[in-house]
Amino acid sequence: MPALGQATGETVQMVFWSALLTLILGLPLGVLLVIADRGGLVPVPPVKALLGGVVNVGRSLPFIVLMVAILPFTRLVTGTTIGTVAAIVPLTLGAVPFYARLVETALRGVDREVVEAAQAMGASRLRVIGRVMLPEALPGLVAGLTVTIVALIGYSAMAGAIGGGGLGDLAIRYGYQRFDTAVMVVTVVLLVVVVQVVQSVGDLVARRLSHK
Repeated sequence: MPALGQATGETVQMVFWSALLTLILGLPLGVLLVIADRGGLVPVPPVKALLGGVVNVGRSLPFIVLMVAILPFTRLVTGTTIGTVAAIVPLTLGAVPFYARLVETALRGVDREVVEAAQAMGASRLRVIGRVMLPEALPGLVAGLTVTIVALIGYSAMAGAIGGGGLGDLAIRYGYQRFDTAVMVVTVVLLVVVVQVVQSVGDLVARRLSHK
């Protein structure tokens, strides 16, 4: 079925680019949440409160509501509100707050004594973040990214509801609207397989990193 191959490719494209953008934006946001908190490397409680509020708002919005709410912004960025490229915008905005909280959790798990030892040796704040905190939290960061990618796969399926393309769009147009049970079953199975592969690879990488 040619449509199945095209839909799979669109889903992979949406998830890959939104995951990459989520990593680029969510990682520094999570770091800021930690270092700006009381007792952090650069304690600025008002900044922490502001960022925390923004993240909480982003996480509280159901994805389908977020997609519709930011349609004007999506059109401004991509020139359209339908298709794979347009879907990347809400996917990214929905995933960044989610991943930022996971980054924050992973960094808070770093042994405080290790950070203090690096500071006692004269390491700058940037060096402490880049050479101590992030490497120590790497298994947790990878695990968090894996969970985020799995969530993005689910989000990408929902993006089909407003013409985002991908497997979700295929399932709605052919499986639901045309009552084609075979297409629906194949789509669901394919999504489950993709999620299992992503989760298994992510778990493996996280375990390897934690044993180093």
